[in-house]
Amino acid sequence: MTTITSIRAMEVLDSRGNPTVRVYVELSDGTTTSASVPSGASTGEHEAIELRDGDKKRYGGKGVLKAVGHVNEEIRSAIVGMNPLDQANIDARMIELDGTKNKSKFGANAILGVSMAVARAAAMSAGVPLYRYLGGAAARRIPVPCMNIINGGAHSDNSVDIQEFMVAPIGAPTFREGLRYVAETFHTLKAILKGRSLATSVGDEGGFAPNLGSNEEAVEVIIQAIEKAGYRPGEDIAIALDSAATSFSTDGKSHYDLKWSGAGAMDSDGLISMAEEWVSKYPIVLWEDPLAENDWEGFAKFTARLGKRIEVVGDDIFVTNTEYIARGIKEATANSSLIKLNQIGSVTETVDAVRMCRDAGWRAFISHRSGETADAFLADFAVATDSGHLKSGSASRSERLAKYNRLLEIEEELGSSALYYWK
Repeated sequence: MTTITSIRAMEVLDSRGNPTVRVYVELSDGTTTSASVPSGASTGEHEAIELRDGDKKRYGGKGVLKAVGHVNEEIRSAIVGMNPLDQANIDARMIELDGTKNKSKFGANAILGVSMAVARAAAMSAGVPLYRYLGGAAARRIPVPCMNIINGGAHSDNSVDIQEFMVAPIGAPTFREGLRYVAETFHTLKAILKGRSLATSVGDEGGFAPNLGSNEEAVEVIIQAIEKAGYRPGEDIAIALDSAATSFSTDGKSHYDLKWSGAGAMDSDGLISMAEEWVSKYPIVLWEDPLAENDWEGFAKFTARLGKRIEVVGDDIFVTNTEYIARGIKEATANSSLIKLNQIGSVTETVDAVRMCRDAGWRAFISHRSGETADAFLADFAVATDSGHLKSGSASRSERLAKYNRLLEIEEELGSSALYYWK
């Protein structure tokens, strides 16, 4: 039986230049691999805890030497000798050893780093791609890329409240062509912004971050870019949004202030009415976090009014946690959950969250984080879970493109057996 013979971690930097955890795993058959953990900026209050050192003399307190130490000491002692194929038991052992509900003892960054590295090592040892190891022989659906081309909110310093304006190539025949559709739209948008003397610098996830006259203007300039690039809005390329509404909620629940929308302060009903107007006016197919993370009632109203027309995604409200997703299913809070590995902190728990969504007839929207690394684990995970769509940032910044390029490799490897479609 192949066993885990070595686990070690080190502190590396993510795409924002902040420390994160990288874990190396070695097996008794000589297999050696690693995994790097992403980090979020717009985080839900119920997410698993990302352990930081708090030492202001190092990286402004954002160091992760404590998390690294937990991998190199307690976790290594518990996991070395186990079978790498036993992913669920390995993850369960780490969670039990941590002993907290939110992984605050070891840190989700420590536990997830080990979980990802073990999965990758097991796949390499078995001689199969990671997507096939995690998803089985039938894993062959390549996700539609929801590319973030305008950044706002917590991901940039500009006059746009909504955090992400994305383009989704729903009418493309393949992932390769879909990626081309949205990459061309991205470059066309750059030319349009430049022609208006607007900033073409990019935010954390690679999208442009111009100062615009309103949130709605962001949608309109994207539609202009889609058309100018030679595509049909709503047929070839649709629009997806991530409001990250908690960031502009004034009470953390049901009151909001979209200061750049021209509407000013409003309650949940006002925000829902605005969204209804947008969905009727623009080719929007998905809306993530349209209400704040504690506005469960508002989310349910939004879904009741728009859930048959678009995909309503909960991120901060569910945090990839089956406890909150189960409540959302019961209360018809949404019809989809965003899925982020580091929100919950282990591969097994993330798969459980996807499975719960699927069993309820919901969709699962696989996502990167704003603080990313060049690790392309997420691409294989999206194929393995048959999610059908993924967001990994824009057509810039190598840590975003690493995921898209890995999906190009998987599609080529699958050949004619690869599937690609929106629904």
